Amino acid sequence: MAQKSKTQRAKASAARAARKQARELESQKEQEAQSVADGSSKKTKTSLFKKSEESKPAQAASSAEKKQKKEEKKPKKERFVFLKEVRSEMKRVTWPTKQEVLRWSVVVVAALLFFGVYVALLDNAIVTPLLVLVSSLGA
Repeated sequence: MAQKSKTQRAKASAARAARKQARELESQKEQEAQSVADGSSKKTKTSLFKKSEESKPAQAASSAEKKQKKEEKKPKKERFVFLKEVRSEMKRVTWPTKQEVLRWSVVVVAALLFFGVYVALLDNAIVTPLLVLVSSLGA
């Protein structure tokens, strides 16, 4: 069985991530529906790793300060986000082999020579005599 290309692997990975996100959204909707049915409509469950601001009001002020600090530090991190994205995109590129580069380079040079000769012939064989004829008639 042939190996998948980087592009195919990337597409498969993106599809898996989309399916996972869809499952998470469905489970959140189900949890909300159950909480509404149970009568606790505005209570939200917090995960094990996230602290809610409602449960600890004393931390609300400190979390606001942390958010301000994060906003101040954010531009430094954003500087290199573009370069990271470029690097990830460059990994997905299917680069041509040395033989393909040489082959297409020869094709390009041959096409340039052909059209260069074609334009030179048109200029010297048709356009120049017509200009000479028109200029001699006008004088």
